[in-house]
Amino acid sequence: MTLIENARSLRKNQTDVERWLWQKIRNRQLLNLKFRRQFPIDRYIADFVCLELKLIIELDGSQHIEQTDYDERRRACLEQRGFRIVRFWNNDVFSNGDGVLEKIQLVIMEMRGAMQ
Repeated sequence: MTLIENARSLRKNQTDVERWLWQKIRNRQLLNLKFRRQFPIDRYIADFVCLELKLIIELDGSQHIEQTDYDERRRACLEQRGFRIVRFWNNDVFSNGDGVLEKIQLVIMEMRGAMQ
């Protein structure tokens, strides 16, 4: 499967936590920013990305506990391309979704402030 085919498949088969966050940030609902989901960048697929700010939002399940080396290589590659990555555990989104959205907003405001 190619990277693009894999991204399409991931979009069609979202997890519950991805679906919840997507409903909150799609269609410029979050500070009027355009987000894309399951978006290929280099050889990786970002869960959610705002290309305007070069901001990636990642939602991590338990599998990430055992793939720290992969996640570190991925982080380095994406940061080298100018992206900032914000990560949340799935259970944090479920238990404190409003807090996660607030944290994302704070990061966006910080990034916008740095751009001026």
